[in-house]
Amino acid sequence: MVPDPSSSTAPDGATAIRAVAGRTPLVFDSPHSGTQYPQDFRFCCDFALLRTAEDTHVEKLYDFAPDLGIAWVEALFPRSYLDANRNASEIDVTMLDGPWDGPVATDPVVLSKVRLGKGLIWKNTDDGVPLYDRVLGVQEVARRIERCWRPYYQAVGAAIDAAHARHGYSLHVNCHSMPAIAASHATEHPGLAHADFVVGDRDGTTADPRLAAQLATFLRGRGYRVEVNFPYKGVELVRRFGEPARHRHSVQLEVNRKLYMDERTFELLPQAQRLRDDLKAMSLWLLELDPRRL
Repeated sequence: MVPDPSSSTAPDGATAIRAVAGRTPLVFDSPHSGTQYPQDFRFCCDFALLRTAEDTHVEKLYDFAPDLGIAWVEALFPRSYLDANRNASEIDVTMLDGPWDGPVATDPVVLSKVRLGKGLIWKNTDDGVPLYDRVLGVQEVARRIERCWRPYYQAVGAAIDAAHARHGYSLHVNCHSMPAIAASHATEHPGLAHADFVVGDRDGTTADPRLAAQLATFLRGRGYRVEVNFPYKGVELVRRFGEPARHRHSVQLEVNRKLYMDERTFELLPQAQRLRDDLKAMSLWLLELDPRRL
C-alpha cells in the first residue's frame, strides 16, 4: 500500500481541487485524474490495483486549456476515495457503521453504479476486489463529501456560470479516460473493447444532439473510432450542468487509455503527444463553434 513516485499521499485537509478561471465559453473538468491519496483513506487492496481506477494523466492531455482561455477544474483526490461524477445521494448504506441521515438515491438507473460497487464511495475495484476490510464511519463519509464533492461541484458550477454570463452560452466538456477493455465491475458491458473516443450527452438531454454528432465527426476526421452514448452516456456532472434549452451544453468525453499510456505501468507513452495535439485542435474548433447557430 505504499504509493509509487507518480502519485502522492495528501495530508488531511489538503486542497482537494485545482481550478483555473477562463475567459471563453468553454469549461473543461477532470473529476477522475487525481493522484493525491488522503491519509484517512485506509484502503486494504493492492495500491497498484487501486490506481487502475484513476483517469491517469488526463490533466496532462489538456494542459493547454488555460492558455487558450478555457476554464479548467480538476480533482486532486482519487476517484476511488470519492467519485466526483456521482450524486451525493449515491450511497451504499451497507458500507457504513450507522444510519445515513442524508438522502439516498432510489432510482434504479442511478443505482446501477451503486450495485457495481461504484457509487459515491467505491466498495470495490473495477475487477471486483474489495477496497476496505472495515466499515466506514458515517462522519468519515460526510467529511469526504464536504472536503471533496461539494467544492468540486461549486467550482464547476461557478466556471459554467461565468462562461455563460460572458458569452450567452457555455460549452462544458467533462474529460475522462477509459481502459482498452472494460473490466468485470466497471460497466454494464464487461469485456467490451472500447472505441478510441466515446461522446456522451445522455441521449441529447445535456447538449444539443447536433453538437455531439459534430464532435464525433471532427474526431473521426482525425482518424479515430468514435461512439456516441455507448457504452457511456454521461453521468452526474453533465446531467447536473447540461441545460441545452438555456444554452448550457455539457458533454462527457471518454478517451481510450491505450492511445496515450501503458495501462500496466501507468507510463505516459510517446504517442500521447499526438493525442494531445488532436485534443488541442478539437478545443480550437470548439472555440469557433457557437451552438446557438448549429
